Amino acid sequence: MATVVQQFAGLRCPGMSSNVLTRQANQNQKKVSRHSIKAATTTSVAIKNAKTKERLRMKELLQEASERCRTSPMEGVAFSVEDFHSAIEKYHFDSEIGAKVRGTVFMTDMNGALVDITAKSSAFLPVQEACIHRVKHVSVSGIFPGLQQEFMIIGENYADDSLILSLRSIQYDLAWERVRQLQAEDVVVKGKVVGANKGGVVAIVEGIRGFVPFSQISTKSDAEDLIDKEVPLKFVEVDEEQSRLVLSNRKAMADSQAQLGIGSVVTGSVQSLKPYGAFIDIGGINGLLHVSQISHDRVSDISTVLQPGDVLKVMILSHDRERGRVSLSTKKLEPTPGDMIRNPKLVFEKADEMAQTFRQRIAQAEAMARADMLRFQPESGLSLSSDGILGSLSSEIPTDSGVVLGEDQSKEG
Repeated sequence: MATVVQQFAGLRCPGMSSNVLTRQANQNQKKVSRHSIKAATTTSVAIKNAKTKERLRMKELLQEASERCRTSPMEGVAFSVEDFHSAIEKYHFDSEIGAKVRGTVFMTDMNGALVDITAKSSAFLPVQEACIHRVKHVSVSGIFPGLQQEFMIIGENYADDSLILSLRSIQYDLAWERVRQLQAEDVVVKGKVVGANKGGVVAIVEGIRGFVPFSQISTKSDAEDLIDKEVPLKFVEVDEEQSRLVLSNRKAMADSQAQLGIGSVVTGSVQSLKPYGAFIDIGGINGLLHVSQISHDRVSDISTVLQPGDVLKVMILSHDRERGRVSLSTKKLEPTPGDMIRNPKLVFEKADEMAQTFRQRIAQAEAMARADMLRFQPESGLSLSSDGILGSLSSEIPTDSGVVLGEDQSKEG
């Protein structure tokens, strides 16, 4: 009899087939898949329902907002339309070329200044556009951080979409307006000579470059000698549209000597000799001493009497301010005819005395002319004293009696 151990050792348990295991795994996987699909479907439906509800809610909100805009557009607004426009006016959104905007400088350097003009980007003021005069730094023209100023837009920098500003353009317009005003007032101004060409010199007046023809320069100095000098000028032509400014030094010098009336004696120096006379510089004005006004005696050759550089006294005969011309005479200063040729020193010593005598003769001639005029116009009721004073015509004296003396007038009064 076999032992119990041997009996158990002979026994074998049948194993599970692999096919069975595979079937069970597939069944389990199908169950999981069905649960996943069901869960995903449920989630999708929930999301879809939520979106539908959200769309319906947004539609209702839009409908309500549209109705409020149609019926009560200002409901819930804390400010009025006027308040809105008032706020908008504080900002400048016009960025067209040539437009003027107000801005605040917030940074400067050697190249220019950055300006806040309440636009989408900052604006730049180049140093060459900071002033009508040339400056090396904007601070020289009074540009500093914090300055509020009106600027003109002259361009756009497409690289960074910034605007280019200018103060020079605004000052240029104001300078032309000032020049027109000065021309209307017919005043004398100072101009600095900065250049020269074959026709004349260039001078700066009120920041504008003007042209002074050589014919309108009173002195015979070379153009190079006038560079960087300030000279008195008057306006001849002002044309902003053509950027044309013509000036005259001769007219300005003539006006500066306006106090020198007919018969005044001035000291001058001979600048040049011509066959018809000599040009005399009398304090910046070129006057003409005609050959016929040198002496009572005939002068056939001016160089025998005068030489360039000679200093002499002359009397003013006429003064044409419009043309800037002054006529002079030494003939009227001669004590006796021919002294200017024989003894010019005596002429200059007696110049003031002879000029006084000349002025008295002129005054007497004018008084006689006025008396003759009144003699033929007795109906005027006026008469002229020996001093050239107008007075009432005495009824006791015949109208053809001529000039009524001042003493008679006082007695009659």
